[in-house]
Amino acid sequence: MAFRFEIQTKDTSSQARLGKIETAHGSFTTPAFMPVGTQGTIKSLTPEELVEIGVEAILGNTYHLYLRPGYETIGRLGGLHKFIHWERPILTDSGGYQVFSLGSLRKISEEGVTFHSHLDGSLHFLTPEKVMEIQRNLGSDIAMVLDECVPYPSPYEYVKESTSLTTRWAKRCLQVRQESDPALFAIVQGGMYRDLREESAKDLVQMNFQGYAMGGLSVGEPKSIMLEIVDWTTQFLPENGPRYLMGVGTPEDILDAVMLGIDLFDCVLPTRNARNGTLFTSGGKVSIKQAQYADDGKPIDETCLCYTCRHYSRAYLRHLYLANEILSSRLNTIHNLFYYMNWMKSIQESIRENRLADFYRERRQQRDDLEIENPAQSRTLWG
Repeated sequence: MAFRFEIQTKDTSSQARLGKIETAHGSFTTPAFMPVGTQGTIKSLTPEELVEIGVEAILGNTYHLYLRPGYETIGRLGGLHKFIHWERPILTDSGGYQVFSLGSLRKISEEGVTFHSHLDGSLHFLTPEKVMEIQRNLGSDIAMVLDECVPYPSPYEYVKESTSLTTRWAKRCLQVRQESDPALFAIVQGGMYRDLREESAKDLVQMNFQGYAMGGLSVGEPKSIMLEIVDWTTQFLPENGPRYLMGVGTPEDILDAVMLGIDLFDCVLPTRNARNGTLFTSGGKVSIKQAQYADDGKPIDETCLCYTCRHYSRAYLRHLYLANEILSSRLNTIHNLFYYMNWMKSIQESIRENRLADFYRERRQQRDDLEIENPAQSRTLWG
């Protein structure tokens, strides 16, 4: 399948890069944030609404689609793009994170992982080869290798053995990859140990994947450690390949990681927060359920141009949330994803104009100014 990554310009004050990823289903600009479509849908929104918001690529979850409706069914019906009516790029994860989060419901071996479905308790066995077969049938544009996501904290010897297993699994994925398969990204593991991250990255780079992700981060470790590991690991990844930080995160985390050279992000945060009534704004996060918004006729964010902010008040959105109306999730999700897409566009433009450091300082100053006025709100300015 067609896949190409091109760096268009670099920011001289950081490691940030502005790039473009080309796929058989179109191209998208990096740094990019991919909303998570766990079950083959971004919850509550249509593909047309996602396009209007500015979403260029989404993530599909291999584990959930494998269990329901089944990868063979999706394959028979023309692949995931046709099945969900999304004509733009799709990245599918390997399902490894979901499987390993099952805890006692799974068992790891050299061959793969045996697990019980969280839906009906049925027994399943995933191998690197099986994961490739599933993603081949899904027909995504970018596929991920099977890996073990190590919990935090974990002892050194366990992480060492797990990282080595992930490397062997990555090699097996590569060995069965076919010419027409999606582009294949490896996943660097190694926990919070620098030497294991370095070893993992170097071993995987030698195999010549089309992109490299960092897994096992944002799993409970302090943010400072996460950024330290990202900064350390990036130096061992190819300059001319896309770098993907999995499961991150808040707007602040994304900006920090972009400055360290990361190109791709995904996270359930904007959509999940929307369904829980928490909205991102230029002045901090808003919990729309609070009583102070009962008579508030202003939009969520007076600087926002999304459909929700152009048409609805905080008071109405609060009413919808408290009444448990479906429209609440829809309008809140539209706003949060619009905020994230606009955040990424601002970052991209700052890199293009070589002023990312100024953008970073402006946002930090905005947070500091807010802290003087409202210390509690400042801590949630970006998430």
